[in-house]
Amino acid sequence: MDQVLGLDISNILKTLGLAAAPISELRGAIPLAVQEFDFPWYYAYIIAVIGNMLPVPFILLFLNTATRVLSRFSLFDKFFTWLFTYTRRRGTLIEKYERIGLVLFVAIPLPITGTWTGSIAAVLLGMSFKRAILSIFLGVLIAGVIVTCLTLLGWVGAVIAGVVLCALVVLGMWRI
Repeated sequence: MDQVLGLDISNILKTLGLAAAPISELRGAIPLAVQEFDFPWYYAYIIAVIGNMLPVPFILLFLNTATRVLSRFSLFDKFFTWLFTYTRRRGTLIEKYERIGLVLFVAIPLPITGTWTGSIAAVLLGMSFKRAILSIFLGVLIAGVIVTCLTLLGWVGAVIAGVVLCALVVLGMWRI
C-alpha cells in the first residue's frame, strides 16, 4: 500500500474529504482518523484542519457569483433562499461581535456552526476576505483542539480545552 508518514494515502484522502464536507467537517474527520484509521492525534488534527479549510477560500471568493448564476433555476433559488435565511438567523453572534464572533461561531464544535456556515455568514455580512479567512482559520484551530481533546480525553478534556482556547482567542483579538 502507498503510504505517507506511515499513514495509508486512501485514509488520508478520506479524512481530508470528510473534513472538507459540509456538516461533518473536522468534527467527523478527527474521530474517524484517530479511532478507525489509528492516526496519531497530531496527524489527524493537521489533516483535518487542512481539509476543513479547503472549501473556505472558494466560498468566500465565489459564493456571490455562484448564487447569481444558479438562482436563475427555481430549485437553486429556493435552496439559496433557505440557506441564507438560516445562516442569517444563526449569524447573530457574528453580526454582534464580528471577527471574534466568527471565530467563536466556527470554533463551537456543533453541527451547522463550522466553516461552511461561517464562510457563508462572512460573505452575507460583507466581511473582507482577509478578516474572514483569518477568523475562520482561528476558529478551525480551536474546533480542532476541542474535537481532538474530546476524542482522546472525553467531555472533561474538551470542555477545559474549549474554555481555555476561547479565552485566549478573545484576549488575543481584543489586543489587536
